Amino acid sequence: MTVESTAARKPRRSSKRTAGAGAKKAAEPELVQLLTPEGERVEHPDYDIDLSSEELRGLYRDMVLTRRFDAEATALQRQGELGLWASLLGQEAAQIGSGRALRDDDYVFPTYREHGVAWCRGVDPTNLLGMFRGVNHGGWDPNSNNFHLYTIVIGSQTLHATGYAMGIAKDGADSAVVAYFGDGASSQGDVAEAFTFSAVYNAPVVFFCQNNQWAISEPTEKQMRVPLYQRAQGFGFPGVRVDGNDVLACLAVTKSALARARRGEGPTLVEAFTYRMGAHTTSDDPTKYRADEEREAWEAKDPILRLRVHLESAGHADAAFFEELESESETLGKRVREAVRAMPDPEPMAIFENIYADGHALVDEERAQFAAYQASFVDGEGN
Repeated sequence: MTVESTAARKPRRSSKRTAGAGAKKAAEPELVQLLTPEGERVEHPDYDIDLSSEELRGLYRDMVLTRRFDAEATALQRQGELGLWASLLGQEAAQIGSGRALRDDDYVFPTYREHGVAWCRGVDPTNLLGMFRGVNHGGWDPNSNNFHLYTIVIGSQTLHATGYAMGIAKDGADSAVVAYFGDGASSQGDVAEAFTFSAVYNAPVVFFCQNNQWAISEPTEKQMRVPLYQRAQGFGFPGVRVDGNDVLACLAVTKSALARARRGEGPTLVEAFTYRMGAHTTSDDPTKYRADEEREAWEAKDPILRLRVHLESAGHADAAFFEELESESETLGKRVREAVRAMPDPEPMAIFENIYADGHALVDEERAQFAAYQASFVDGEGN
């Protein structure tokens, strides 16, 4: 398994694709871009970033190891070790770029797919897997890394983030909050309410939407009539669309939005225009609703490949770096496999704990019923 991709391969060059490149580029949306799909570094009048070779290699390493962890988790689910998995394949640049823009005192409210952001916040990758194996509700302390537990309820975390941001503003802190969500979640009422509250109370929050083009099987054109980032205008704060497969642009745009929040200028909506190369989750089959040609077009914009081209062409990395990273990737994959299989099963009755502080009659009744059900599988000799 290579470190660059388990599903995205280097695009095959053909005269047909080259001939249509100009027309395709002309039809693409306006967005902030600092690194083209061909790996060429370009400038932008409003967003600039100057990174050392070491920092560029660090971003590449982050994306490669995040993708390897994600691929390993997908394989573990297919092998029956996880009940479900939500892959981030194709969205590494959006997550690593925005994640590395954060300060330690900033706070993150993720959905259930922000494995790259978790990596940036120092959350052990193996801790992300307990919930998907069904052995816990999240294997980390949110306050240790300022990274909240994964949120399954679509869009609700944007309200949590807004409330938290309003709180730190009242405390006089100059830290900021980032709320992650997808294009499908942007259609939820919770998100509209979060936009309203954050604008009215000038909350220091950045709404980071990863527009991966599909809300499960629903394309963006069936969700909205205007570009997603323009929705912010109706709530009274700015929105910006960034190339979500360009890690440099995602870093620069998020840094700018966070700085604006810290200056007391309120929220920003960042739309990272990217693509979900894999399935929505491992229970989904994307071949039922989208064409192979669409995926192939996005594979040509792969976030990891474009940064590798830039590293090599600009002399920021040599063969030894990539070989060492390949070895590190293999080590991470092995550690993830071993950690998952070593996770102990929870005590069956623990599911009823920590629900109500003072107990509840209905929970007591359910506990008794479940205990009786469990006991029905035990014979008279206790075997």
